[in-house]
Amino acid sequence: MTKAECCSWKYVLKAKKLHGYQFTRQRPVLEYIVDFMCKELMLIIEVDGVSHKFDDIEKKDILRQESIEQAGFKVLRFQDEEILNNINDVIKTLEAFIIKKK
Repeated sequence: MTKAECCSWKYVLKAKKLHGYQFTRQRPVLEYIVDFMCKELMLIIEVDGVSHKFDDIEKKDILRQESIEQAGFKVLRFQDEEILNNINDVIKTLEAFIIKKK
């Protein structure tokens, strides 16, 4: 895992820290491996680093996200910098999703 993924896991998603929801990491969904998944919320969290800014990777990410969302999941994407520099806003975004989902 990248540093941002480790922070997401350790401080936000591990051990039902986010409103009691169980997240798993590095899970297969369709033919992809996603960073984090909560089956109960039908939520996928992707953490994008520098490599995701290249055109070919970005296009693959778009197609991947469309496929996953067509399967019924919601995909939320965060940049490494967001997580490492402002994790509280990431948490607020996730909490807003959960409240809206309820």
